[in-house]
Amino acid sequence: MVGEDSPVITVLCGDRLPDGMERIEQSATVRYTDDEGLAEALPGTDVLFVYDFLSEALPGAWHAADRLSWVHIAGAGVDPVIFPGIQDSDVVLTNSRGVFDGPIAEYVLGVVIAFAKDFARSLRLQDETRWLHRETERIEGRRAMVMGTGPIGRATARILRAAGMQVSGFGRTARDNDPDFGIVYPSSTLTTHLPDADFVVAIAPLTEQTKGAFDAQAFAAMKTSARFINVGRGELVVTSDLIAALRANEIAGAALDVFDTEPLPADNPLWQMDNVMITPHMSGDVVGWRNTLVERFIENYERWRAGRPLQNIVDKRLGYVPSSSAA
Repeated sequence: MVGEDSPVITVLCGDRLPDGMERIEQSATVRYTDDEGLAEALPGTDVLFVYDFLSEALPGAWHAADRLSWVHIAGAGVDPVIFPGIQDSDVVLTNSRGVFDGPIAEYVLGVVIAFAKDFARSLRLQDETRWLHRETERIEGRRAMVMGTGPIGRATARILRAAGMQVSGFGRTARDNDPDFGIVYPSSTLTTHLPDADFVVAIAPLTEQTKGAFDAQAFAAMKTSARFINVGRGELVVTSDLIAALRANEIAGAALDVFDTEPLPADNPLWQMDNVMITPHMSGDVVGWRNTLVERFIENYERWRAGRPLQNIVDKRLGYVPSSSAA
């Protein structure tokens, strides 16, 4: 039963109410709000569940948070809720690490195969009822380099290795004999090692260090036969530089699931490029994913109510969950 001393949970959900919150509603006062109503909902709130994980409303409403102790975001990336106010506070931040690892890894493997087997052109030719025999590529033995060595990057490395590819990574700390990547190069040496890659995969969290990492210099360093895949954050890429590189045939193609402006504007040149595959920020969104995000929050809520350590605590300075804090 909800009593006067029950916690207050605010759910930032826009116009899509999350399913499965009944368990929490039995023991807490739950307020549902959108971006515009967040500042009004925050006073007296103990826990904020950012179900709308793309919302950027929290910084503007932060002044109204007078009792907040914990923020949970229903996503792996936390950049929408990282700002000086929360960084300088004692408020704990957690994310939904682990929900998207397998689905995004499968997406990456899928677009690698789609590029190698020229599926996009086959579909265009099918629409034209045109029979045009071509030779395609093998992926076995090809080299993939993954920027981002967290759980999603590791799941991606494992599935690409299972398909016979050679995989290495870029991360904050260089190391040899990594169980998933073999070699991890420091991110500062990105352009040095990009010429070795047939496929370049961007999965890193968005931080001051990774923002704009894929710029004109990075694309110029790649093979002209290389393909670029971004399933991390749109802001990892300087979009104008990517467009210029594709137009100049500096790289052979791109598969893009995230963009610095979403939805991608209809007049963006990327839409019209035959060597570009575009998906609307859905690489990790498999059947049942929204229910899983709610379940992940409820698991952490029950820990919080019981005074147990929370899972997936984000280092608010780094902008992601350190490996030692995942459990």
